[in-house]
Order: sequence, then structure tokens, then C-alpha cells
Amino acid sequence: MSKISVLFVCLGNICRSPTAHAVFQSMVDKQGLTDKIFVDSCGTGDWHIGRAPDPRSQQHALERGYQMDNLRARLVDDNDFNQFDYILAMDKQNLANLKSMNCQVYTGQLGLFLDFCRNSNYADYSEVPDPYYGGDQGFSLVLNLIEDASTELLRQIVERL
Repeated sequence: MSKISVLFVCLGNICRSPTAHAVFQSMVDKQGLTDKIFVDSCGTGDWHIGRAPDPRSQQHALERGYQMDNLRARLVDDNDFNQFDYILAMDKQNLANLKSMNCQVYTGQLGLFLDFCRNSNYADYSEVPDPYYGGDQGFSLVLNLIEDASTELLRQIVERL
């Protein structure tokens, strides 16, 4: 069986999607599933291609034990629709951007990442808010939402293995 592949997508690929990438990768690694699940992230905008995640995202992630300094921003491309089983957008605008790109029939799961959220404390959130222009609380909230959704996503993927 080939690896199950998961792609997290936000706008610039320097805050939300690399955070999801790092958190989910850590969970995959801790469960010993690195050889069965491939994780990546990208953006729908090209402003930050090749750059490391936002230093604030890195700092908050590192405080919770997630390493992301090795990640570099990249732009989503048409090949991603052939390579990934799950393509999960952080918000509705990026989901719309992905849907407008997808010219072929995509057979994987294309949707919002927070559809996997299960904690009732986050019931008011359908999107991962962009913390870029906000303060520290925004980065903490992003991590909370991503940890919750990642837990459920991984549980569902493990059921498929």
C-alpha cells in the first residue's frame, strides 16, 4: 500500500499551513506512522516562496514542541491534485482558490481542515484564522485549533490503514 498523503493549504504558507504541517507531522511521527503517511504544506499566493515560516509561528510552535524551521513556503500546483489524498484548506477563500485550480476530477478529499475539529470549545470556528496581523493570542489559537483537528484527522486516517 502506498502512503496516504496530506497537504495543508493557506494563503502564503508561512503561518497556518506550515503550523498544521509541523503539528500533524509530529503526531504522525509519534505514532510511528512516518512510513505510511506523507505530510506537506503550500500556499495559494506566491509572496513567500522559498521562505521559512513566520518567526512568530515558529516560536509558538516550538514552545509546544513542534519544529518547523526546516519548512519552506511553496506554491500549490496542479500536480498536487494528483499526488495528495487529502488537500485541506485553512479557510473558505483558499478552498475556493483550490477549487478554481482543479481542472481535472479530483478523487481525494478537498475541504476545510477545521471540518475535523471535535472540541466543542471551537464550535464557532469553521476556518483557521490568519494570525499574521494579530498578536500572540492569534498564534496560540491557531495551534489549539490545529492540534484538535489534527488529532481527529489522524484518527480517521489510521482507521483507513
